[in-house]
Amino acid sequence: MADGNPPANTSISMKGMYSDWFLDYASYVILERAVPHIDDGLKPVQRRILHSFKEKDDGRFNKVANIVGHTMQYHPHGDASIGAAIVNLGQKELLIETQGNWGNLLTGDNAAAPRYIEARLSKFANDVLFNPKTTTWAASYDGRNKEPVTLPSKFPLTLAQGVDGIAVGLACKFLPHNFIELIDAAICCLKKEPFELFPDFPQGGIADAADYNDGLRGGKVRVRARITATKRKQLTITELPYGTTTVSLTDSILKANDQGKVKISKIEDNTADRVEIQIYLPPGVDAEQTIQALYAFSDCEISLSPNSCVIEDNKPKFLTVTEILQHSAKRTRNLLKMELEIRLAELEEKWHFSSLEKIFIEKRIYRRIEECETWEAVMAEIWEGLKPYLKLFKRKVTDEDVARLTEIKIKRISKYDAFKADEQIRNIEKGIAEVKKNLRNLTKYTIAWFENIKEKYGKGRERLTELSAFDKVDAKQVVVANDTLYINRKEGFAGWSMKRDETICKCSRMDDIIAFSRDGNMRVVKVADKVFVGKNNILVNIFRKDSPKFYNMIYRDGRQGNALAKRFQVTGVTREKLYDLAKGTPGTRVMWLSEHDTEEEANIKIRIHLKPALRLRNVQIDFDFGELSIKGRGSKGNIITRHTIDRAVRISKAELELDNS
Repeated sequence: MADGNPPANTSISMKGMYSDWFLDYASYVILERAVPHIDDGLKPVQRRILHSFKEKDDGRFNKVANIVGHTMQYHPHGDASIGAAIVNLGQKELLIETQGNWGNLLTGDNAAAPRYIEARLSKFANDVLFNPKTTTWAASYDGRNKEPVTLPSKFPLTLAQGVDGIAVGLACKFLPHNFIELIDAAICCLKKEPFELFPDFPQGGIADAADYNDGLRGGKVRVRARITATKRKQLTITELPYGTTTVSLTDSILKANDQGKVKISKIEDNTADRVEIQIYLPPGVDAEQTIQALYAFSDCEISLSPNSCVIEDNKPKFLTVTEILQHSAKRTRNLLKMELEIRLAELEEKWHFSSLEKIFIEKRIYRRIEECETWEAVMAEIWEGLKPYLKLFKRKVTDEDVARLTEIKIKRISKYDAFKADEQIRNIEKGIAEVKKNLRNLTKYTIAWFENIKEKYGKGRERLTELSAFDKVDAKQVVVANDTLYINRKEGFAGWSMKRDETICKCSRMDDIIAFSRDGNMRVVKVADKVFVGKNNILVNIFRKDSPKFYNMIYRDGRQGNALAKRFQVTGVTREKLYDLAKGTPGTRVMWLSEHDTEEEANIKIRIHLKPALRLRNVQIDFDFGELSIKGRGSKGNIITRHTIDRAVRISKAELELDNS
């Protein structure tokens, strides 16, 4: 018909139409929404978010709502999906530096609304993700802007952050891996050495990755919460399986209890910045059996099925974690090569014009154009003046180069310093030589680049998840002590990074430090690379409240007071709080302090030497700590003597036997 519409009695075949539409939609979801690209490890929404962050980056924090609005120039979807993607990126604490309430991965609490929270690109993201000179650009969906096809990422973000995506008939699931181990694996790849990668989860936990299958579908990783029997009838959960929260975990435990599969009397969730779920057991229930039941019937153990799928050549591909890492390492090498080549071209161009300018000014060629009245005459005179020197240049001098010489200001010519110009050209030549050297040794240069990234950003990103076969796991083990604790008693600092100072003991990075000072104070702090524990300490060690030690102590109450003795244990404490183990009298001084693993070991005898005084006949006292009862840290102790103590020493077994004989 004339209006283009079919006659009323004409039938239209729908066969094939739905098939085409469905395939188009499926392809769109796979390529544009659910699956990350192999080159930068990002989904389109993540790439557009990071591109928006970069466009607005001025070093200061931006309202997330502003980033959401800016991203909608590139991402044709709703603001809620963009906001959720930003929060997801921020909670991974790698590419985005956050400020405000961004929720809690441990408890499952949601982040505040985008208008209340702020973010900016991390220094790491700026170092590894962006370079407009090596980026391939495409028009945005409405043609008004340019956006990157992929970002020139020099790090395997897919493996570092982990990715989940569900498309039409296809699912993608990458488990997160350890930052430092990924760098080490990339270096091994460049050196053509073998390597293995296994997941590492931000919640910690214990993982059995024997069936990981290098991340391909069909593989499996079993992850357990870390559960310890802190007291006879009390269990403590300190780490969660990946993908769970304290709320979902406690709900699953209560459900198992309701079903009679686990017997508990009470459960308390004390989680804040660290996981702490206390489980109280009824009388007659064995703690070890309960731990095994929790693994069997609750979310204290879960199974994760990886499915590493990426977009490559505009198609989804199933690749192993090893293959993706190898691709990333080679791409990093190629990107660094491109950057070096661009840098070399810029330096050579700078050398070319600096040399041209030097000849133009030093040979006074600029004076040849003083009487010229036309542009053609100016150009001809300059060409004539440069003619004897054209063979000195590494590339052909062009009319554009000559035209640039005419733009040099008289002020610059009058203040031209030949010495500085020569120095500048020498520096440029050094830079050119350095870039060419790096290009000749590109693999070595790439390895050094990775090592620099590891040094700059690897601190605090050590492995959190313990890898172990579950049938060999010691359920009472909390963490593996793989660091050494050091102390500088003079300055009052302790930590695992102070390797030049005094060695204390082995520790883990989740331990606490207990420190006793000479003035009778005690504090407990979390172990760190360097942390203040107080000056003038006489005893510093690792504190474990689930296995409290026994302490023997003698102190002088004030400067002229009585000498008192006490025995005590330290159980529950508040970190950073200063506890007074004496009476709080100014001038108090601890004369003896010893630490013991068992009460039997704490039953020691010491010999106290008193300072000589008028009418004091006996200047020696033998004291048996076994005669004192063990009390809490707040007890004040029993009086030993009113005289001044000079020193105290432990009586050896030989001395005891001699005295008894």
